[in-house]
Amino acid sequence: MTQLTIDANIHANPVQIDLVKVEPKKLVSITRAEKGCLQYDLHRDNSNPVHFMFFENWESCELRQTHMGASHLAAYMKAIYGAVAQFILNEMTQIL
Repeated sequence: MTQLTIDANIHANPVQIDLVKVEPKKLVSITRAEKGCLQYDLHRDNSNPVHFMFFENWESCELRQTHMGASHLAAYMKAIYGAVAQFILNEMTQIL
């Protein structure tokens, strides 16, 4: 199994920053307890308040895919629907 790193960048609509700031916090403790989750951290850009980023490490792509089907993630996606201007996800593999 190859470890998978995720860099998920979320850009909130400016008038909905508070919603996009609050909702992701609900995911952190639940996701960290999931099988295969090695790291799940939420960040906010110091100079751009609409930019949030999840930095994740998973034991494998398969275990992360299980996370993607979790009910708490579906609830999050429903809660932020329309509040996100841009979402960019990078799946990465560490090379060094």
